[in-house]
Amino acid sequence: MSDHVGAPVAARPLPAFELPYYVVVFSSVRTPGDRGYGETADRMDELVAQMPGYLGHESARTPGGLGITVSYFRDVAAIERWRSVGEHRAAQQQGRAEWYEQYTVHIAEVERSHGFARD
Repeated sequence: MSDHVGAPVAARPLPAFELPYYVVVFSSVRTPGDRGYGETADRMDELVAQMPGYLGHESARTPGGLGITVSYFRDVAAIERWRSVGEHRAAQQQGRAEWYEQYTVHIAEVERSHGFARD
């Protein structure tokens, strides 16, 4: 899942999904340089979009370098399917070896969700 800065995206949050669903919060600090990160992140975006149970994701990076990607999944089984994809596992290994100073992953069930949009 991408937390890289790429093409501009409309600044709007994803809608609230039908409950329950799950979030995977990936917080990270990158190492300097790209070294293939952007290309791999784009490929991960393509792959996860094909996964049954994947609902979408949102990403942001602070000027200080903290990146946060929140991915939404229908259930734990969908998260486990994504976790077991070979290309994703290889990207994770490369991330630990080259792209990240540190990261944390949080997984949680969403019990309540709502939104607002100005007309």
